[in-house]
Amino acid sequence: MTDYTKLQQVRQWTQDNHVDVTYISNFHTISYLTGFESNPYERTLALFVFADAEPFLFAPALEVEAIKEMGWPYKVFGYLDHENPYALIADHIHAQLTDPKVWALETGNLTLDRFTALKQQFPAAHFDKDLSPYIQQLRLVKTADELEKLNIAGKWADFAFEQGFAAVKAGRTEQQIAAELQYALMKKGIMEMSFDTLVQAGEHAANPHGATNETQVKPNELVLFDLGVMYEGYASDASRTIAYGQPSAKQKEIFDVCLEANLTAQAAIKPGMAAEDVDKIARDIITKAGYGEYFIHRLGHGIGQTDHEFPSIMAGNHMPLVEGMCFSVEPGIYIPGVAGVRIEDCGVVTKEGFKPFTHTPKELKVLDL
Repeated sequence: MTDYTKLQQVRQWTQDNHVDVTYISNFHTISYLTGFESNPYERTLALFVFADAEPFLFAPALEVEAIKEMGWPYKVFGYLDHENPYALIADHIHAQLTDPKVWALETGNLTLDRFTALKQQFPAAHFDKDLSPYIQQLRLVKTADELEKLNIAGKWADFAFEQGFAAVKAGRTEQQIAAELQYALMKKGIMEMSFDTLVQAGEHAANPHGATNETQVKPNELVLFDLGVMYEGYASDASRTIAYGQPSAKQKEIFDVCLEANLTAQAAIKPGMAAEDVDKIARDIITKAGYGEYFIHRLGHGIGQTDHEFPSIMAGNHMPLVEGMCFSVEPGIYIPGVAGVRIEDCGVVTKEGFKPFTHTPKELKVLDL
């Protein structure tokens, strides 16, 4: 049975902030608060929370029965594709409140066209309350149930690495390797990756956000894997870099520096330290080794229902780490024309330190030719 404690907390926030209507538009937030998982794509899926009335869900008509079947205890209203959803939303809200003046929105999510449609229905309302920071804080510390799902998602990422490494052969393309590991997951019932699987061979890995393509694996070069899966609504995200044959001395040096940065930063994590200090520990190691200019992104990002979420582990973020906070540690060195290395785990802050969700060994794995 779904626990609606978080939903009640949003209602309390609505009351405390003297808000008449809190409009939740992000389908990830809706899933987090209600247990109903659905990406509506171009359609409107919304949750409305009131200070002094019961919440309701508003959904495409084709989702209504699924919401009822999952045991949603409050009202759900549907709309057909040819209908104006915001006109219907206005009717349902006016049935509960005659003159809702103060609104809270997820301003980091609501599109301009939908905001405009909302304003047309409620021209006298004020939309100056932002719910997004509160939701970020609410999602920041994971429950035991969330941590269990994140750990299982991590185990499937480990399985994917195993399958991917086994698929590396001379002449095979990055796309073929990615397809093999994803097919192996699908045969096990894992049907969704948390993002597009990244396999990058040789010099291609020096482009940290380059897409997997038809680049072929060649002997004696590094191959970078960045992947994750979705498990019951929660994501994994991890990176490993391996060698196919013997890497050059330069490539081995880059790898060793990146590994030291990853291990040292993870070992230092503890409740109370600032997020920026974790970034600094890894960055200082890479900079001291002479590769600082090639570490061109933050050290980490939050993880939960999505593979990238609040907070950022980076310079300037003074937020203290707390138990239950989950994020990535992913130092990288990317030298054009030479190689790219990234070593990443996501994990959780505990009293004892940082506990990763993935456990694939990080020392350089050298595959025989």
